[in-house]
Amino acid sequence: MALRLQNSWEHRLLTLAQEALNSQTSSTHIFANDDELNAAYRHCDMLTREHSRTFFMASSLLPEHKRRATRALYAFCRITDDIVDEFEDKDSAETTLRAWRVRVAETHPPANDLVALAWADARSQFNIPNGYAEQLIDGVARDLVQTHYETFDDLAAYSYGVASTVGLMAMHIIGFSGEEALPYAVKLGVALQVTNILRDVAQDWQISRRYLPLEDLHAFGIDEDFIERGIVDNRWRKFMQFQIARNHQLYADSMQGIAMLDSDGRFAIGAAAELYRAILSDIEKHDYDVFSRRAHVSLWGKLSRLPGIWRRSRNGA
Repeated sequence: MALRLQNSWEHRLLTLAQEALNSQTSSTHIFANDDELNAAYRHCDMLTREHSRTFFMASSLLPEHKRRATRALYAFCRITDDIVDEFEDKDSAETTLRAWRVRVAETHPPANDLVALAWADARSQFNIPNGYAEQLIDGVARDLVQTHYETFDDLAAYSYGVASTVGLMAMHIIGFSGEEALPYAVKLGVALQVTNILRDVAQDWQISRRYLPLEDLHAFGIDEDFIERGIVDNRWRKFMQFQIARNHQLYADSMQGIAMLDSDGRFAIGAAAELYRAILSDIEKHDYDVFSRRAHVSLWGKLSRLPGIWRRSRNGA
């Protein structure tokens, strides 16, 4: 059956983005010497390379000062996410997350707190509003208390917290024309997170996280037992076709915002978006089977796409 695409979530999430944009920034010079800062940024490089080859490749296309800052942003997000994922005890995770929230908000973190130090320096250099980091931590913390999402609107709100906020912070590092760029960053973040969710259905199921909107599952006649058994039949294919079509539209809509970024960052952001979007094509290529394999794009698949992405970014598309 066909479902009507909805966008009732967009205004609500844009309001959140505007509120965070107007929050306090950290413009104070960091009390750290060059050796300490270089060590902190090298650590963030290592974390980025280890955990996200796509983000590492895309950020390599930035000028050095922006590349360092985006990898500090990635490391901050990685540590935040790991706190929630690695503690089996909810109380311990909440306690650790509260302490981390305080540490990464400090203006002058200690030199041995490498990610916090690099992130503090990046925030200061690029005047990144603190509200976005707060929203990201709140979004990640939802995984401690919520495991099901009833509607796509609910899932979009979750995706804003854990992904759109990252794009909005990255936009401050890249540079952007003004508030008119916000809706595109919000949509791109939702598209990227939903791509993650469609790719990781099996892995998320193993840790009792059910991100796929229940309303959509029920509309296509799919229940939780169906996913538990990893069934790929026509119902599942139609469900995934609908999800992927909606996600492709989000990517298409968000790409209009590339022209609103500073020119030296358009290629990197375009690459991050299009290389991640290619995961959807890999899911389609393998008959929507996300249970027996994890969709991915090979190194050659990424490299072969870069010339076209570069041309499109040069044209502001």
